[in-house]
Amino acid sequence: MIQDIAPKKYDNHYQEQLPDPGDWLLVYRNGAALCRFEDGMLCFPEVREIVQDEKEITYLFSISGERFFLLKNDLDKEPEGYTWEKPPVFRDAKPQYRGFAGITGQQLDGWYRSNRFCGCCGSPMVPDHVERMLRCEACGNLVYPKICPGVIVAVTDGNRLLLTKYANRPGVVNYALVAGFTEVGETLEETVQREVMEEVGLKVKNIRYYKSQPWSFSSTLLCGFVCEVDGSTDLTLDRSELAVAEWFEREDIPLEDDGVSMTREMIDRFKYGKL
Repeated sequence: MIQDIAPKKYDNHYQEQLPDPGDWLLVYRNGAALCRFEDGMLCFPEVREIVQDEKEITYLFSISGERFFLLKNDLDKEPEGYTWEKPPVFRDAKPQYRGFAGITGQQLDGWYRSNRFCGCCGSPMVPDHVERMLRCEACGNLVYPKICPGVIVAVTDGNRLLLTKYANRPGVVNYALVAGFTEVGETLEETVQREVMEEVGLKVKNIRYYKSQPWSFSSTLLCGFVCEVDGSTDLTLDRSELAVAEWFEREDIPLEDDGVSMTREMIDRFKYGKL
């Protein structure tokens, strides 16, 4: 999966620090990241390539000693050779750890941008010096990075797996699994039951946890579950959420693991009898 970057090691411990000229500088604008490709390898600007006030740059994380910083203000002019790329470029980027860095940085950039002012009193927010947190000096409001829990659900019926396609997503051609966000006051297991019922009209049983994945494309912590149909296997689609829902025999499943998403990994493992 995209976060599986071993032997590289991701370290997100926040520590206020200044950048060196050779550190990576992550720059985002209108949902796109500033980057270039050198011999097929994803590269970000180095700090030395973009001259900015140090107050406009904040430390994000490191990966096996390589430090990544964020440019918090908008860039007037990009350095030569760089282009603005949308998030899907990170899914298949090489080396993989830079793709992971790019999308993780974009999640944090979105958090900084959406919390420039206090949601309680409207005063400017200021960064904390000890941890990754924003503070309102007027009313004391504290804001931490947002992580939205959600579920990915492999619904099974013996040798069959339920695959879906999202509605209202132009260009999306691949199958996926039932998925959804956890609501307030709800356990993850209850989210599984509710989402499956809402999207395809099925009751499920024997819910078991698979694994989790940080998915910065939607600021989500995805929790994978496997469950079995409880009763009828007839499908009733929520057409506002899904365009297609189909049962596939194990040997007829059309997807292979892409090495990026937990969804594809779960589908692949079921296909080969490992889930």
